[in-house]
Amino acid sequence: MIGMDFVSFLILLIISVVVSAILHFGLKYYIVPGITSFLSKVVLGWIGAWLGSPVFGYWFEGVNYEQIYIIPAILGSLAVIVLAVDGLKSCTKAMKENQ
Repeated sequence: MIGMDFVSFLILLIISVVVSAILHFGLKYYIVPGITSFLSKVVLGWIGAWLGSPVFGYWFEGVNYEQIYIIPAILGSLAVIVLAVDGLKSCTKAMKENQ
């Protein structure tokens, strides 16, 4: 996955943008509203999608492009975004309680 081609990069980017848009704009799942928050989710989602297949496995041989398996990439993108937002929400809540 280190030496991926441009099409693989675009597939991961599209997965990341779609998952991020659903979470940010559709479900209002964010800490701070705005485009910068959405773009940070896109970056984190891309990393999660990139790690999705190696971590979750290689499922559904017909639904892949080279080493990118779509279902694990979606799950990886979703997992990293949710973990990041939940972690930041927990940190900001703890900081508010300590003040």
